[in-house]
Amino acid sequence: MKSPASDPRSLLDALRAGTALSDLPADKVEAARALAREGHVATPAEVEALPEPLAAALLEASVLAGQPALAEALSASSMKPLAKLAKKALYRLRSRGVAVAEAPRVAPTESPVPAPTSDALPALASIITGRGERALVLGRAIRGGGIEVVQALLTDEHGVIQLQLGEKGRGAWRRVIKEGLEQGGTLELPVQEAAALLAEAAGLNLRTHTPFPEGLDVALRHFGVQPQLEPTTLPAPEPDDVRRSREGDLLHETAEMAAWLPPEPVVKRLLAKLDEVVVSPLALSDVQRQDQLQSAVASVAQDFFSPDMARRYALRLWRMADFFERTGRAREADVARGEARRLFHGADQPFSRFAERLFEKVLGLVAAAGARAEAATQRAPGAASSGAREPTASAEAAPMQERRSPGGLILP
Repeated sequence: MKSPASDPRSLLDALRAGTALSDLPADKVEAARALAREGHVATPAEVEALPEPLAAALLEASVLAGQPALAEALSASSMKPLAKLAKKALYRLRSRGVAVAEAPRVAPTESPVPAPTSDALPALASIITGRGERALVLGRAIRGGGIEVVQALLTDEHGVIQLQLGEKGRGAWRRVIKEGLEQGGTLELPVQEAAALLAEAAGLNLRTHTPFPEGLDVALRHFGVQPQLEPTTLPAPEPDDVRRSREGDLLHETAEMAAWLPPEPVVKRLLAKLDEVVVSPLALSDVQRQDQLQSAVASVAQDFFSPDMARRYALRLWRMADFFERTGRAREADVARGEARRLFHGADQPFSRFAERLFEKVLGLVAAAGARAEAATQRAPGAASSGAREPTASAEAAPMQERRSPGGLILP
């Protein structure tokens, strides 16, 4: 009688049915049974820890479910038999019409990339923007004296979204480094660190099914890295992080993070909340109205920082902490790391001052725009002239150029 272990589909059915499988290690079979449950999504690390037949059964489960993430990740596994099985699974998924991300291609004839040496070229990394974007520039010496240059744009939502791969002379390369550092907001990194950031972003491409931009697989291979299959995690919060969190608004005072604002759709939602307060029929004192505006800000901020969004901002803050530390700002680095650890692990009491301030800045911009508009109206010809009670035509016309929300707030 044919053993179920020889056929992935039969083995998967046996795992789900609880059938005894004496040909395989009992502990591995039990682990595979838990992973083979309907609706369960196994991680690449869990599958790599299993014997090949059990790993094949779990890949079979992902194909039957139409879920390509596991096969995409394992197609870059260092375990060659498992990578081969994953690529076959991807082929079957494509044949069924399932969209899959293109996995990095490995050129078997190319010699391994040597380990970085002390004379390895430096790399550049920009700071992270409020939208989670950053740029990388890496260089690698090639035969003939030239430099192979990789310029990549990364996002913390999709991974690597743009990439240029080309060659430059050494003089042109030195100018790239010099000009990049002169622009500010850019760090010089060891090439190994920059390559690790590229690998981390490429792993996000796989997990979000974002196709690799042309040349990414070549760049990864040339710099000796593979896509990072597991998401980056941060250390658990420290006891003193609550104190650090109370100082989180300090980060918005830095030149690099002053421009950070919530995404535009969320800003519009906040403005709608503020409008409700402005047009409220209740007779409110200035203090009461200000309290309600602050309450609206806090409400939208807490809704926005879902667990997934909190982790995304946590990783942004973790990277910014590294930037602050490298630029001699120990206090800002300390606060950013504390906020990052708490956000990543869902600590919400007290709520992050960094997160609150991100939204309070919108309220400040609206107030500043209103003050500027009022000052402009008062400076208009004929405005508030001696004894004049009625506004002049020019004074009336000035507000017509303002951008206002439905409730009358003057927008920045």
